Amino acid sequence: MQLGLLDLPWWGTLLVTLGLTHVTIAAVTIFLHRHQAHHALSLHPVVSHLFRFWLWLTTGMVTREWVAIHRKHHAACELAGDPHSPQVYGLRTVLLQGAELYRRAATDPAMLEKYGHHTPDDWLERRLYARYSVLGVSLMLLIDLLLFGPLGLSVWAVQMLWIPFFAAGVINGVGHYWGYRNFAPDDCSRNVVPWGILIGGEELHNNHHAYASSARLSRQRWEFDIGWLYIRLLAALRLATVHRLAPPLRYNRAKTACDADTLQAVIVHRHHVLARFARLLHPVAIAELGSNAALPQPLPHAAIRQWLQRGSHALSLPQRAVLEQALRHNRKLHTIELMRQDLTALWRRSGTSKEQLVAQLEDWCRRAEGSGIGALREFSRVLQSYDLPLEEAK
Repeated sequence: MQLGLLDLPWWGTLLVTLGLTHVTIAAVTIFLHRHQAHHALSLHPVVSHLFRFWLWLTTGMVTREWVAIHRKHHAACELAGDPHSPQVYGLRTVLLQGAELYRRAATDPAMLEKYGHHTPDDWLERRLYARYSVLGVSLMLLIDLLLFGPLGLSVWAVQMLWIPFFAAGVINGVGHYWGYRNFAPDDCSRNVVPWGILIGGEELHNNHHAYASSARLSRQRWEFDIGWLYIRLLAALRLATVHRLAPPLRYNRAKTACDADTLQAVIVHRHHVLARFARLLHPVAIAELGSNAALPQPLPHAAIRQWLQRGSHALSLPQRAVLEQALRHNRKLHTIELMRQDLTALWRRSGTSKEQLVAQLEDWCRRAEGSGIGALREFSRVLQSYDLPLEEAK
């Protein structure tokens, strides 16, 4: 018996429900995340408002609050001020209480003032969307009941749980806990899977943290970002304009010395540089640590990788004590640590001239070549081949 306006089989209702949740996911990743939080693209006013209206109906989220919380996450990632880091609150808490962490963070007026700038502040936002956020989800419940009858309550429940679990829970939780890393930013971000479909491309979370202002989240040939596909379609219809993309990395194998272009490429792609450094030096560090029988306990391979990518501060206190003991008694490990510190210092010396930095990079490569560590020598030669895309080098 038909109880709603739509007379669908169970599988039809399921497909419609998944379609509705996917529109919400697209609105979060395109409108809230890439457009509002990072200004990686601009949207036609009609498209922008449709996304905003849909999010009011299906999530009740206030744009200014979501944007401020996300920007604070980037500013204090994995630190005590991070609104939803599993390294701070624990994975279970972020997975199951991600929406509550958002609500708690949204009550901080100082945070909203500092990070919530350049978000919608028109009459509709002030008088309707922000003031009556519960009204939108209540209206969505009535619409679902009208369309699906009593089953509409289940459809509505799925819609209400989709973003809190997948976006606030899985991406903010699992995306900082489990997966693979293309790049080595100073946080625990991970790409959950290489195909960003279910959560609109947000699965490629490590890529995003490496190039936060890029409208495209996929970086490798085998990765797929469905949110970027939608942006390309909107751009083709002149409903979106892309402002920022992660710059491509170019190699010039003919280069045998560092120049200004090498320096600029290293700084721009510093997270890629650190990831490659860790990948090449990881086997050497494992071998050297494994040969030291005097260490009180073995250092896990994952901890060694963390050290090479982020530094000893990323390790627990017991692991840090083991590493420090090893560094004091092993020349190769000590050299690797010094070279890692000097490498990261290249993009942290804001008061140093470009000419001085080029000379320091060239000196770093010379020391790597003469270190007696084959992996460092190999890394140095790859580093010297880094170059800018041709249009940027002009």
